[in-house]
Amino acid sequence: MALNLRPLALPLPNRRDLIALPLVIGMLLIIGHASRQMAQPFHLGETVALSLDPGDLPQYALYTVLRMLAALAASTVFTLIYAWIAANNRYAERIMVPLLDVLQSVPILGYLSITVTGFIALFPGSMLGLQFAVIFAVWTSQVWNMTFSLYQSLKTVPRDLGEAATLYRLNAWQRFWKLELPYAAPGLLWNAMMSMSGGWFFVVAAEALTVSGQQVSVPGVGSYIAAAIAAKNLGAIGWAILAMVVVILSYDFLLFRPIVAWADKFRLDNTVSVDAPRSVVLDFLRRTRLTQRLARLPAVLWEISVRLLPAVPLHRPAQRQRSVWGDRVFVACVVLFTLGLIVALVLVLPRDFGWPQVGHVLLLGAFTALKVFVLVAISALIWVPLGIWIGLRPRWAAVAQPVAQFLAAFPANLLFPLVVVAIVHWHLNVNVFTAPLMILGSQWYILFSVIGAASSIPSDLREAGRNLGLRGWLLWRKLYLPAVFPGFVTGALTASGGAWNASIVAEVVSWGSHTLVATGLGAYITEATQQGQMLKVGLGVGVMALYVIAINRLVWHRLYQIAATRVRLD
Repeated sequence: MALNLRPLALPLPNRRDLIALPLVIGMLLIIGHASRQMAQPFHLGETVALSLDPGDLPQYALYTVLRMLAALAASTVFTLIYAWIAANNRYAERIMVPLLDVLQSVPILGYLSITVTGFIALFPGSMLGLQFAVIFAVWTSQVWNMTFSLYQSLKTVPRDLGEAATLYRLNAWQRFWKLELPYAAPGLLWNAMMSMSGGWFFVVAAEALTVSGQQVSVPGVGSYIAAAIAAKNLGAIGWAILAMVVVILSYDFLLFRPIVAWADKFRLDNTVSVDAPRSVVLDFLRRTRLTQRLARLPAVLWEISVRLLPAVPLHRPAQRQRSVWGDRVFVACVVLFTLGLIVALVLVLPRDFGWPQVGHVLLLGAFTALKVFVLVAISALIWVPLGIWIGLRPRWAAVAQPVAQFLAAFPANLLFPLVVVAIVHWHLNVNVFTAPLMILGSQWYILFSVIGAASSIPSDLREAGRNLGLRGWLLWRKLYLPAVFPGFVTGALTASGGAWNASIVAEVVSWGSHTLVATGLGAYITEATQQGQMLKVGLGVGVMALYVIAINRLVWHRLYQIAATRVRLD
């Protein structure tokens, strides 16, 4: 089989290569040096030095960004595998999607309490155990949104494109890389940006760990913020916010903006958009000679893997009898597992907690669920129209991209001083005025998902709508709202899960000697964690998972079905 390997022939570098190559090599050296510093010797019980000197913030910021990028890379690999299996195997889908609901609903404190000791045991005498524990915690705040986004896109691939892939006899590997992933790329990229920002939201809890009753701070921006809050040092908090702004603008300019501009070619569009997203970095790299050829090496290797696989169609006609028996066996296994779980709960709950406490925790969950529902509804009313407006205008999207990333990354605990002082001074209702902290970070899932969906609306479809006389509200009702509906469902689902998760931070707020506790399941889990009552933590997390699964099954996944069957760009 003849393969075109000419892109591997290395030409002489031009003037831009003389700038690009040293910058790339220098960046790799900096990353290597920081990685060695992050793997210093460490034994449990030692105190990790942490300074509030602003001069140390650049180094702390580098550590934090490396952890978040490592978590983002791991999230991408997990997303590609998990979402594809869930979207292409109906038996796996019935297990994996509810499991994703459960994993999304588990608070980050739950992951930290389980995994930190294990990671430290894997790397005895080294700080790598703590580093991997932080990366894992940040990964749990990034991955679910990306997985839901790709799953939704794979379920809503236009039928004509699917038929074309079958006609060309693409196998599963070719179909995924040549059709499904390019179709999902715009929405997945916007959700990856949101996930990166979502990692900042929980980085304070992730970098200030509690291991065996001992507080351990891993050097980073999050632990710097935690130390500044503990010291009531407003100046240090201001420096931390400035560092976050610089870091977010930097990786948006160097990473996300070039990727968004590059992924614009995957839009389902028969015309060239005049307002296509641009990137100075991408334009510069495209004008290099040697650097551009080196960057093509992964594409060449991928092309080799695609061509070596046989062209066997993905979908084969299945025997109906085997499908019927498979469904019966699957349903029987699910019923038996559910009955066993119910019997176990009936035996365990009265023994360890008593039914009155279980009922109290269920009531707290209902109260938090009401707050989450109201907050998501208000966020949707605000961000869906604005997201459509921004997504239809790439120039405005380029401006909104870093701003929205910073707002999504802004940790809620930096607002605790203002919230606590305002509630105490004016004697405000704690339940009402701490509730917005729950949606502060997760509301941006809706905005990012809607922007990604709106930017993917083909220009020719928009022109056709105008030519048919669609104007104003009619244009929005017939074209824009249906087109962004799948993206909105993904954003709202992950915003809902993020709000549940953030309740553990938002329902108990402290500043100095003042601690305000709202009524809700998040406050119950936080107080149980602080008191070391792990059985109560398990009960709270289990009730939270139960509520999230029930709401997702009854509301969000039914909307997913509508998006997959009735609202598609076919």
